[in-house]
Amino acid sequence: MVPKLLLQHPIIMPRPVGVTAIAILFFLVAAYLFTIGGIMLVWPGAVSMAAGAFLISELALAGPYMFLLISAVAAVIGWGLLRMNNWARRLAIAAAFAGFVMLVPSVSAAAVDFRWPLVWGGFGIIVRMVVVWYLWQTPVAEQFGRIGGRSSGIHN
Repeated sequence: MVPKLLLQHPIIMPRPVGVTAIAILFFLVAAYLFTIGGIMLVWPGAVSMAAGAFLISELALAGPYMFLLISAVAAVIGWGLLRMNNWARRLAIAAAFAGFVMLVPSVSAAAVDFRWPLVWGGFGIIVRMVVVWYLWQTPVAEQFGRIGGRSSGIHN
């Protein structure tokens, strides 16, 4: 027999620390891109579009509105991760993998004569793959179903 108190107050499992760290990473990216995009809109020419190239690669050439759009997407993903929504986990995996793919050409070009962009690009690839690896793990994916309860309806 289950005590009545347990039926009224379900056990709340804590959010995994890795998910919180990844959500914070998405919020930091969103804040940085929003700041750069805002500066580019308010004071044209004050900041180079290359300031965001290490995060959004060639999409930086689209201008400040792309910075703001990607900033909004990153913030929504971070918010969804904090709420343990499965759609946010899937979008975070897709965004990290897309970032990995966008970094490959610059890292390949920098590898020819070993320039500093190779180090930063390599670090970016490592961070993105750690995000994909962590969120792809079965125990983490199962936590999203258990804690969030607001998954997309598609089972893993």
